[in-house]
Amino acid sequence: MDTVTLTDNRTGKSYEFTILKPTVGQDVIDIRSLYSQTGMFTYDPGFTSTASCSSDITYINGEKGELRYRGYDISDLANKKSYLDTCYLLLTGELPSAEELDAFDLELRKRSYVHEGIKDLYSAFPCKAHPMAMMASAVSALSTFYFEHLSIDDEAEYQEMARRIIAKMPTLAAFTYRHALGIPFIYPDLERPFTENFLYMMRAYPGEKLTIPEVEVRALDTIFTLHADHEQNASTSTVRSVASTGAHPYAAISAGINALWGRAHGGANESVVAQLQYIGSVENVDEFIKRTKDPNDDFKLMGFGHRVYKNFDPRARILKKLLDELKDELGVNSELLKIAERIEEIALEDEYFIQRKLYPNIDFYSGLILTALNIPKQMFTIIFVLGRTVGWITQWHELKQDKEMKIARPRQRYIGPASKSL
Repeated sequence: MDTVTLTDNRTGKSYEFTILKPTVGQDVIDIRSLYSQTGMFTYDPGFTSTASCSSDITYINGEKGELRYRGYDISDLANKKSYLDTCYLLLTGELPSAEELDAFDLELRKRSYVHEGIKDLYSAFPCKAHPMAMMASAVSALSTFYFEHLSIDDEAEYQEMARRIIAKMPTLAAFTYRHALGIPFIYPDLERPFTENFLYMMRAYPGEKLTIPEVEVRALDTIFTLHADHEQNASTSTVRSVASTGAHPYAAISAGINALWGRAHGGANESVVAQLQYIGSVENVDEFIKRTKDPNDDFKLMGFGHRVYKNFDPRARILKKLLDELKDELGVNSELLKIAERIEEIALEDEYFIQRKLYPNIDFYSGLILTALNIPKQMFTIIFVLGRTVGWITQWHELKQDKEMKIARPRQRYIGPASKSL
């Protein structure tokens, strides 16, 4: 067994800690006994060097630009499989057979309807409420309708709970969108599969026989797949943290939605499109590139760089290829696309961006595709929620199965007054 030794230079005393081996990736120093041995904590703001759990769901190699779900490369899943294939893989650990996929698809269609009482909840929201606030509230409210999920004892109960929330998310998202517009809700159509059904509920009017172009379904389905999971990011860590308290799984998902809402996390692609619109013209790009490089200017170019990836975001590669293939069929805004292409061209050749490893990330391309799908900016993060729900609920389940699981409770370095007297 490999170990690492820590020596306290103040006392000369040494302490030994076990090195844990992963399947692939970085070795991990097991410091669970650090406090009991040394009386000290580690200090790691943002947990940049801390592994909070063991997981067999998702693997990321940020230096090489790799992302794998259950061992499968993201490009294979995005290009050769559907989002429902990916959901089944994350939930069960295996890709489905054709028969299993059909049964899974049918089950999700039947579970996509929500309790009529949920509709009453929307009537209490102002039309101008942010969709993410409404979505988080609606998901939290689901825990009141399915309170039995608070105590899950076996795999069958877990699968029922997980498939229920995945199936209902598109319906809640469509209700959220339509409430903001003040137009009638559209119920799920059992004849339509998952991704097409969501676009149908977003766009249709009562009694309308609406056809959704296959190219649009394919584009959105790919975005869902790319968002399905991403290791221990901020929202996933939030879901795990809430789950560690024993809270209802849907309450944990609601917390994840609120964490995702932030511009530094799930709201980034909304900011990308807003910035492209602000730049306004290809002729203005050079000026904004100069502002990006100016240390005295607060302007920040959105959609470049990533906390984990120090190479090209593999999800961005897939979306760029998809965007190139479908831009004419999707009717991508030509002016926004020209601005984005000019920024991308500069960033991939300019030493300023190369040295800082500021490569385009998934948000740089996803916003353009969602805009082409006529999904308004304020709904972009909702799309992220739809894709990520399966990852959140799978991470929830893994935490619950972990025999080493404890309630999340980080330590701190106190820097306030030592003592005060009245």
